[in-house]
Amino acid sequence: MLVHHLILHVSFVLAGTVPNPAPVSPISSSGVNLILGYAKWGSFTACGASALVSGGALAVGHLSNRPDMADKGKRALLWSLGGGVVTALAIPTLNTIISSVH
Repeated sequence: MLVHHLILHVSFVLAGTVPNPAPVSPISSSGVNLILGYAKWGSFTACGASALVSGGALAVGHLSNRPDMADKGKRALLWSLGGGVVTALAIPTLNTIISSVH
């Protein structure tokens, strides 16, 4: 059996055609997709919750004449929206980069 594989490999090398198989994930794709789905759901939930809380802090800060609280609410709102954009663009960006490499 080993001799057969060795002869087959030598014949490929001598013929000039070396096989180039596509990369195959050792993990089942359904499990990876499930984990990525949970991570994405958790990320969007965290971004949405922080946007709601920072919007409330912004409103309370302005209504109660606490400019530092309103300023923290503005910054937190921008960061939570930025986090949502990064979460939404992470996987398509990585897929584009990986597909351009191959």
